[in-house]
Amino acid sequence: MKIFLFGIILAAFFSLNACKTASVQQNVSKTDIKELVKNSETVLVDVRIPEQYAEGTARDAINIPLAEIQNKAESLKGKKVVVFCNKGIQADDAVEILKKNGVEVYDGKTLDNIKAIQNLK
Repeated sequence: MKIFLFGIILAAFFSLNACKTASVQQNVSKTDIKELVKNSETVLVDVRIPEQYAEGTARDAINIPLAEIQNKAESLKGKKVVVFCNKGIQADDAVEILKKNGVEVYDGKTLDNIKAIQNLK
């Protein structure tokens, strides 16, 4: 019984520490995103469809729809890239595709997030 309780306590300890590590990593990446979005050398990529892009996007963002991101990955190599979309789902997919193709990519999540960062003083 003591071994069983010890096992539960040990498992809980590792689980809680894993959560703390993930939280710290998220805060670091948020800081990086702010700095990257404000950097004029960073390429902002809106992965929404062209019709949505035409309705409005972030300043200086280019449009590479998610369906075309695999084919355009080579042109993004050697650059720092921040991708975004409406809800962050397509951006997550784009990040995975670009990482697999050797692109230094960051997930900016949503258009609203990128616009908010651009409007920070």
